[in-house]
Amino acid sequence: MAKALKRTAALTALGKALTSGARGGPSLGKRIAALPRMIRATAKGEYDGGMRLALMAVATVYVVSPVDAVPEAFLFVFGLIDDAVAVTWLAGSVLSETERFLEWERSVKVVGVR
Repeated sequence: MAKALKRTAALTALGKALTSGARGGPSLGKRIAALPRMIRATAKGEYDGGMRLALMAVATVYVVSPVDAVPEAFLFVFGLIDDAVAVTWLAGSVLSETERFLEWERSVKVVGVR
């Protein structure tokens, strides 16, 4: 039940983030362009996204890792489901975290402190 709720929340967040550009939110291009700045600001300790970036990195490694190919070889459908869930969570997390970072960046520029 809890996993189903987490998946539903991830899909909802992904849907909202993908459609936010059409509603006046940051476009996908702006979000992708913000990734290197977000990583730099986190590495410098200016932005508090360290744990979230670490989790996104782990999810990326999990999805692209050749070790994960074993379940797909034996349990094709079930092996792909875990990847789909990981990719959905990763996409939703990247979209929501870049939006959060862009808001933080705007607030820092307004205050003038970095």
